[in-house]
Amino acid sequence: MTISNARRNRLIQLAALGTLGPAGISGFIQDALAKGDLPATSGVNSLSGTASVNGRPARVGTPVKPGDKVITAKSSMAVVVVGKDAYLMREGTQVVFEESKAGTGIVGKVLVATGKLLSVFDKRAGDGVAIRAATATIGIRGTGCYLEIHEGRTYFCLCYGEAEISGGGMASTRTIKTKHHESPVWLDERGDVMKVENAGFSNHNDDELILLEKLTGREPPFVQMGVAGKYNN
Repeated sequence: MTISNARRNRLIQLAALGTLGPAGISGFIQDALAKGDLPATSGVNSLSGTASVNGRPARVGTPVKPGDKVITAKSSMAVVVVGKDAYLMREGTQVVFEESKAGTGIVGKVLVATGKLLSVFDKRAGDGVAIRAATATIGIRGTGCYLEIHEGRTYFCLCYGEAEISGGGMASTRTIKTKHHESPVWLDERGDVMKVENAGFSNHNDDELILLEKLTGREPPFVQMGVAGKYNN
């Protein structure tokens, strides 16, 4: 699929604005323009700094599949596509992509040990995909989300879609539905019962989500709503 002039111009505009996140993503845009085609193939699509896949140094083009562990180093960033899902890994992020129990080559669990991760997921049948961050488990289907691992608690923003949150000692799951970053939360694990507390919007933006979705041939729902760019920091 060849990238259209309109899409190419949009990417150029985003690069010029410099609004693509704390770790910077302009290099990725340049890579996308140089390739001339979207959607991308599975693997490392952009890399600033250093990263590893299964303990071996990664570079742009390194394949990533279910079962692999990806780690970004200090002052580094990677954009990774696995199947029809895409991830922006900021520095110091460690993720394991576990295969679905169905064994179909689809990610069933995303285990986030450290760092900051922005993700967009294709729609799934059945149980969907689960994100595991410390003791919290977040079940999602076809959505975009951002999380940061901190000592004793995790920041989680459901950018759009639906998620079910469960954790240690919780009597029942907490369901969140959003259209455009309405309900960021802290998942506080510093006690016998994990608390789900309201939080402010932080450290990710709409343009990053637009770019990740484009890699898999999709578009965030907030674009059609006409509110894209409202959350750019």
